[in-house]
Amino acid sequence: MQALVKKTAIGLVIVLFAVKGISQTDTTGAATLTLKQCVDRALSNNIPVKQTGLLADAAKADWQQAKANLLPDVNGGWGYGWNQGRAIDPFTNTYINQQFASSNVGVNAGITLFSGLQLQNLIKQTGYAYRASEMEWQQSKDKLTLDVILAYLTVLNNEDTWRIMTEQMEVTRRQVERMEILVEKGVNGSYLLSDLKGQMASDEINTITAYNALQTAILQLSQLMNIPYNKNIQLERISEGTLLEVYPATAEQVYASSLENLAQVKAVDLRAKSAAKSLSVAKSGYYPSLRLNGSLNSNYSSVSSSLSPTTVTEVETGDYVTINNIKNPVLTQQQNYAPQKISYNTQMKNNVGTYVGLSLNIPIFNNLRVTTNVKKAKLNSRYAAYEAEQTKVVLKQNIEKSHQDMISAYEKYKALLEQVNQYKESFRSAEIRFNLGTIVSTEYLITKNNYDRARLNLTQTWYEYIFRTRILDFYQGKLSL
Repeated sequence: MQALVKKTAIGLVIVLFAVKGISQTDTTGAATLTLKQCVDRALSNNIPVKQTGLLADAAKADWQQAKANLLPDVNGGWGYGWNQGRAIDPFTNTYINQQFASSNVGVNAGITLFSGLQLQNLIKQTGYAYRASEMEWQQSKDKLTLDVILAYLTVLNNEDTWRIMTEQMEVTRRQVERMEILVEKGVNGSYLLSDLKGQMASDEINTITAYNALQTAILQLSQLMNIPYNKNIQLERISEGTLLEVYPATAEQVYASSLENLAQVKAVDLRAKSAAKSLSVAKSGYYPSLRLNGSLNSNYSSVSSSLSPTTVTEVETGDYVTINNIKNPVLTQQQNYAPQKISYNTQMKNNVGTYVGLSLNIPIFNNLRVTTNVKKAKLNSRYAAYEAEQTKVVLKQNIEKSHQDMISAYEKYKALLEQVNQYKESFRSAEIRFNLGTIVSTEYLITKNNYDRARLNLTQTWYEYIFRTRILDFYQGKLSL
């Protein structure tokens, strides 16, 4: 008996220190977090959510590139090199057999005029894919939000459970102290004290178990927020005024709202539209494509030269003039020229050439590649349509179950509320009679345990109802934090 008393006392001290640690949290510097703050922290720290956001950014880049494909492509080039041996002089377009340097510069441009509407359909396809990625990003944030709400409510539920267990243990402790005095005075038998001490040991175990469950819930919430674990974390309480009336919307109304507001539904619908446009893109391969091309080029050769005037000399023309019966040759002035290399800049300026033309590509046979692409696009489009349909079927089933769970929780809560009130009165009466010695400890403990279980069930059912209503709010796009 002494060992049991000592063990129970030690356990009680441990639990009371835990209680004191939690109750003094506000004075040890731990801030009180609201549900919105918890959700905001989780969204800002969650790596998978950030990764999904990057996928949305990548999809946006694909969409922007698809629009840019309508613009012309312009490219420039420049080259300079040395030739040895027999080669074509780019200036005279004749063969020469000597070392020379050459250079060319040019700008080429082209634009697609028609490609079976491939570019236009690609813009629509990538646009749908980008919007779907945004909805999938929102869906990942919504799922994380629901996980945080559940973890948040679990912490509050476990905290209330732990406090109820602590109160139960305190009630039993007072009865043990009272019974010890009565046993010492010989008023009651020691067997009554043993029953109460056994109950106190059970209450102690339940309190410790509830405290550990509370810390586990706090750890899970901290991990969702990706912040260091703090056993003294404080959460803002939720008002019980929510339970004054049953949830106003029916399952059919919730489902109708979800089809319009839920990111998950929008995402699969947009994926289906994107897949349908992919089919249009694939079919464009059956059509010819027409491009407008143009270029501006010039070149340089180190052997290119021009003749420049140098000196003037007098030469005989072959004619004669007879003067005094003497033939005198007729002279004329002749301009002499010498080759002079043409500068790089001058050649580039003088050798400019342009080209403008149309190119038509007509697909005749391409190893059935286009046909295969069209078949695959059709299959992908049908798969995406089925995926959207299945998502809505599962969504409707989940909403129906959640709505039914909400109704069950509400009805159960009302019944438990009445049960708690009745058991509370029964326990109050039993405690008075037990203190007066008119009932035995067994009857007292049965009444106490009934009241304790009813309180715990009421607390758990209340939080279950809160969570179910938050899920239904989420499905309707009305989730408020």
